Amino acid sequence: MRTNDDIVQYLIDLGMPFEQLDEGVWRLNNEHDHVDNIVVVHTPPITFFRVKLMEVPKGKRAELFEHLLRLNAGDMLAGAYGIEDEQVVIIDTLQSENLDFNEFQASIEQLSLAIAQHYPVLKGYHELEAT
Repeated sequence: MRTNDDIVQYLIDLGMPFEQLDEGVWRLNNEHDHVDNIVVVHTPPITFFRVKLMEVPKGKRAELFEHLLRLNAGDMLAGAYGIEDEQVVIIDTLQSENLDFNEFQASIEQLSLAIAQHYPVLKGYHELEAT
């Protein structure tokens, strides 16, 4: 079973700035991919990755939700979009029992790639609301 010390070592090995928010909770700042709020939570036997992407717009909600479901079904290799407290979030979970650095890194890279590819379209739902 991986420990919090193992997760800290993985974060160090990634070479991204991070801060510990609480026991077993860290926030990464991936300046290279402009993703500065990846939260990693280690609660054995799960390691959980989460990013708050944006507020859910007041209008065009059904269209946004359908779009997120389509992304989950088609474009997401790992992780999924969801709604939490009126925020669009993207999450991924990994079993921490046999978690290795490559899996850890791949999860963070997949989230960063999904955000880079999808956010320009998703933020358009706010722009549609303003018109």
